[in-house]
Amino acid sequence: MIVQKIKMIPKKIGVFDSGAGGISVLKNLIESKNFEEIIYYGDTARVPYGIKSKEIIKQYSLEALDFFAPFNLDLLIVACNTVSAYGLNAMQAVAPYPVIGVIEPGILALQNAIQDKNARILILGTKATICSNLYSKLLNAKGYLNTFGLATSLFVPIVEEGIFSGAILDSTIAHYFKQYPSTPDAIILGCTHFPLLADSIANFYPNNPLLIHSGEAIMEYLRNFYTLQNFNTKPKISFCASDSVENLEKIANLWLI
Repeated sequence: MIVQKIKMIPKKIGVFDSGAGGISVLKNLIESKNFEEIIYYGDTARVPYGIKSKEIIKQYSLEALDFFAPFNLDLLIVACNTVSAYGLNAMQAVAPYPVIGVIEPGILALQNAIQDKNARILILGTKATICSNLYSKLLNAKGYLNTFGLATSLFVPIVEEGIFSGAILDSTIAHYFKQYPSTPDAIILGCTHFPLLADSIANFYPNNPLLIHSGEAIMEYLRNFYTLQNFNTKPKISFCASDSVENLEKIANLWLI
């Protein structure tokens, strides 16, 4: 299939997440060298979103657009699966620039990586994302019927605390994964906090299942549908938060090195 690329070249982009999880997406955007400037906004005063009602999630999503209004963005990436499930359409309806979520790119990445429609696919996400059933619906529509959604909401505060490995995380993984008795062929990390825990998640299973990572999926999606320019240098990065930006920058310093 030939994809007609959008001719607009995004140079200044925004990344929006409920907290620090979107840094896992930011890492891939930085390393691509396809952008001049990136403004990252984490709604750290109200994280996590995954335990909130869909009405509140939609409200917070639209308020994020107010934050980005002065920056004259070319494009906004919603690096939050919960917002992508509940607030993306509302944002796209009013934003003066393209707004891209992480769910559709994740589905595309899985399709490109796994052709076996009988593959066992484990979907990890916040309670809100899993309850939306959006990943399973989209995968089922593509013919992937062996899917299982598992809410692993405690992973979010663990990442926000800067814990990426160790006994606390391993115990939490074991607690959740005992609910899924099979061995997955692929795991969709359906929250942008979760790639920060990827090594520990993958090590739980002896078969080394394929991990679908939102950051990698977003770059694959952008390359497919947008005309990107190679600037041969990493972009200027601005970190912003609705609360203190210090914890956001601390996690960024740990993850982006």
